[in-house]
Amino acid sequence: MRILVTGGAGFLGSHLCEALIEQGHTVVCMDNLVTGRVENVADLLGNERFSFMKYNVCDYLHIEGPLDAILHFASPASPQDYLELPIATLKVGALGTHKALGLAKAKGARLLLASTSEVYGDPLVNPQPESYWGNVNPISPRGVYDEAKRFAEALTMAYHRYHGVDTRIVRIFNTFGPRMRPHDGRVVSNFIVQALQGKPLSVFGDGSQTRSFCYVDDLVRGILALLMIESDRSVEQRTDRKFLHAKQDDEASESIHNPVNIGNPRELTVLEIAKLVIELTRSSSQITYHPLPADDPKVRRPDIQRARTLLQWEPNVPLEDALLRTIEYFRKVLA
Repeated sequence: MRILVTGGAGFLGSHLCEALIEQGHTVVCMDNLVTGRVENVADLLGNERFSFMKYNVCDYLHIEGPLDAILHFASPASPQDYLELPIATLKVGALGTHKALGLAKAKGARLLLASTSEVYGDPLVNPQPESYWGNVNPISPRGVYDEAKRFAEALTMAYHRYHGVDTRIVRIFNTFGPRMRPHDGRVVSNFIVQALQGKPLSVFGDGSQTRSFCYVDDLVRGILALLMIESDRSVEQRTDRKFLHAKQDDEASESIHNPVNIGNPRELTVLEIAKLVIELTRSSSQITYHPLPADDPKVRRPDIQRARTLLQWEPNVPLEDALLRTIEYFRKVLA
């Protein structure tokens, strides 16, 4: 397959590019490098099946030649990034997704949208199944990311239903691993860097809020399983709306187009994660407490029954092993 990865030089995007190349596909990596880094894909630059384009997916989007699939991963993704780049975050969720879907329609390509557990907001149910509509404050600072992804999901489903574009939506829960930026504001990277530098670990609130962390290798495996799975009845590129609207009630063909949670259901408090990082790094760091940011979710845990059933997927890298791998990565980066 020839596959476009938008945001391909980012943390997740670069791991996806690498995995696709290893599977024998041809990859076009697109990134405007606002939060992505060329260093993340440096090892791929000499590969004849890999090409890099510095480009903003919100602009006119055209790729020469055929495309079989598009992985739309372009977006600021850490709280620090989307709070500093609120309008850019909203634009890539709306305009960028629109451009990517338009290209998928023109090329007859399958599109996989990277959505997020943030669509659930500060959830009132735990764990969160895909059927949960969420509890989002649209006008909070954090809302720019939540609503950008919720709109992107709605637009993706509209293109599937109205234009017959073959789409997938993955809702990504907290993920960590090599190639995270040391100071990107995410919990695991913050804690590891602070611990390795002997600085106090910054816990917001009392640390009782929960998160569920998935190692990047497990996440990539789940995403690619969702990308490659075929529908029970192939979705043709059609503009016959009577045909498409009739298909909306066909649960067999719709099932793979609805969102799928990919994440690790092992739930820990933020304070537990901080203590575990201190233990694994053998750091002398202490823990300090700071005011909780607005609308910070109190719980976060994926219900992955749908992924288990549809994709036969579940995470298999133990949290402690994954943290040790990530700690070793940051030791090298900081050195």
